[in-house]
Amino acid sequence: MQSERLNIFSHHSFLKILLSLIIVTIISSAFVYADTASVSIEGISYDIEYAGDGVLVTGVEADLDFVSLIISVDVTDSPGTLKMTFDRNFFDSTFQGNDDEFFVIVDGLDISFDEEKTSTYRILTMDLPEGTEEVEIIGSVFGTPVVEEPTVVEEPTVVEEPTVVEEPTVVEEPTVVEEPTVVEEPTVVETPKPSEKTSSIVTTPKETKPKTECGPGTLLKNGVCVLDERCGPGTVLKDDVCILKTQSTSTSSVKGMGAELMIALIAGFIIAGIVGIILALISKASKSRD
Repeated sequence: MQSERLNIFSHHSFLKILLSLIIVTIISSAFVYADTASVSIEGISYDIEYAGDGVLVTGVEADLDFVSLIISVDVTDSPGTLKMTFDRNFFDSTFQGNDDEFFVIVDGLDISFDEEKTSTYRILTMDLPEGTEEVEIIGSVFGTPVVEEPTVVEEPTVVEEPTVVEEPTVVEEPTVVEEPTVVEEPTVVETPKPSEKTSSIVTTPKETKPKTECGPGTLLKNGVCVLDERCGPGTVLKDDVCILKTQSTSTSSVKGMGAELMIALIAGFIIAGIVGIILALISKASKSRD
């Protein structure tokens, strides 16, 4: 029975202690609170976070000449505690790129304070005597909050390749070499040789020789000597009579054949030279293209 009473008593004591702690926490939280104060700099309003224990902030002004914040306060406790949080992008104290100390002046007197630093904030905590009306915090720079702009993804630039205009290929036509015109000799119509038994020599009346005389095997026609086709091969007309060709006639035919052979050789050399020039031009054109 006695142990049960002790247990009951201990439970009641624990509940009383827990209830007392809860009440103390509620009461202490009524005096320590977090709030924000607004300040206007060059027409732009900024909010400053602060927490006061027995301290109420009634207003904040910015002094741009001295780079300071003048804070109006109402201190009800002795002492009261004020905790100010400053964004580095809004208010900071630096020297040659490094952090420098703030100066805190309370009703004209310089006081000490505690400070916490992060990469983005500087937090000052100070004790204020009862009846304090003004706190001035001096820094080195006023800034503006950094507003992150949306990242613009640049589209890859498409580089257009220049259009290659192909020049039309000029095909050189080969030069046509005109072959020399070969004048065909008139065809000599062969007539059957008259046999000794059956052939008879046709005699025609002699005509008066014209002033222009033609050679054997030719006759004068319209004032021009033309080939006489009245006699067969191997014969010539002489004195209007077909007779056998003499040695001189065969010699003249050999000379004629030699002249024709020379003409053919000369023409062949000329044609070969022209073909060689054409081949040289074609070879030169192909090298220039390469």
